[in-house]
Amino acid sequence: MSAIAQPAGADRRVLTAVLLIAGAITVNLAFLGLGAAFDYPAVLNKEPTEVLAVFHDNQLVIGGWFLLLAAGAGLLAPIAIMVGRLADDRLLRVSVPIGIAAAAVQVLGLLRWPVVVPFLASRAGDPEAASTFATLSLVLGTIIGETIGYALTATWTVLVALGLHGRLLGKVMTGLGLASAALVATGVVEPLGVPGTGLTNFFGYVLWSVWLIAFAVIVLRDRRRAATSVTGSAR
Repeated sequence: MSAIAQPAGADRRVLTAVLLIAGAITVNLAFLGLGAAFDYPAVLNKEPTEVLAVFHDNQLVIGGWFLLLAAGAGLLAPIAIMVGRLADDRLLRVSVPIGIAAAAVQVLGLLRWPVVVPFLASRAGDPEAASTFATLSLVLGTIIGETIGYALTATWTVLVALGLHGRLLGKVMTGLGLASAALVATGVVEPLGVPGTGLTNFFGYVLWSVWLIAFAVIVLRDRRRAATSVTGSAR
């Protein structure tokens, strides 16, 4: 019976690895694209009227990059579901809704750019449009998408790292996951003006992306070991 069940389990591991790699690559590609097309995130330090004017000048490209970034952030939901099935562990079970929530709040915050901002950008010189943009940036961007998103993403990472420690993840990968989570979490206090937290949060996400890809490689190796074990026992 285990030999019959193995292909389904192996397929799940391949899908898990693909999602982990796709999530890391998509988010970083979109971030690089936004940096080139929109000077993001530095552009957010400018006045709302200026941000809207810059967005309006190239809104199709910028909006497209934000859609890609939202798609990459949204991949954390299926990643959380698939990772939660890698082992029977309480921490992994708890991590699933946390990961889904992290994906949801980040997508909600990012979708304001391609969905709502184009209408505001068409009235870039209007003080009311600028005020609405500033409010959306605070509520959907800073509070929901970033602060809550950072906290939930860091929490999910800690739960997964501890839940799989000694099973799938060794000391190095567990430590890497915990370190990236700690750095990502520093973004929670960035709105309070704590010096250096923007930079530590940025490096946290870089480290987190490396961890996701390394995690995918480990999942694939575990899948091959399991397949080899089943093949050998069937002989």
